[in-house]
Amino acid sequence: MDIAKFRQLPILGILRGIESAILEPLLTSIESAGLETIEITMNTPGASGLIRRAVRLSGKRLSIGAGTVLDIKSLKSALDAGATFIVMPALIKDALAYCVKNQIPAFPGALTPQEIYTAWRAGATMVKVFPSGVFGPEYFKELKAPFGDVELLACGGVTAQNLRAYFANGASAVSFGAGVFKKEWLLKKDFPIIEDSIKRYIREFDAIVKESGE
Repeated sequence: MDIAKFRQLPILGILRGIESAILEPLLTSIESAGLETIEITMNTPGASGLIRRAVRLSGKRLSIGAGTVLDIKSLKSALDAGATFIVMPALIKDALAYCVKNQIPAFPGALTPQEIYTAWRAGATMVKVFPSGVFGPEYFKELKAPFGDVELLACGGVTAQNLRAYFANGASAVSFGAGVFKKEWLLKKDFPIIEDSIKRYIREFDAIVKESGE
């Protein structure tokens, strides 16, 4: 994962529980929408194989990581499959230490100020505030007051409608999962609606960048 490139479009898509049969058309839709970064969660059946196949199918067009990494075993399985970054729902200390030692971008999960600060001090690339939707965008403003240098990734409850508020209140990046990759849409293979949903996030972020003059 190229962190500098991710910061230019700091939006992460989360694929959980997807079937191998739809992986290729789903990746095509993701790429067509303009999204550049996705994770495949390790609690998805056959996750390592999906990551390996996704890496092969996308070439270098997508940055592909592994999510829901809970231990060293799943971490190494993900890396062996070609994952270029690691996402955790909590601070898994030995997994994060391995990532830091080997210069692998890592996004451990945290929620409370103590958890967030501990994860950052342990070497997190960004701290995934999860579940963000419990407290909403305003929570990020409160966190950034004492933790101005801590980079935060909003995860859980982020929509195209509130994305602007998360960035305005201090988020460095945002993510989305089931709100876009809905089970019913995947079952129906309704890839155009998934693509359109992703585009809404990207259009909103592009508008923020344009307004800021960056």
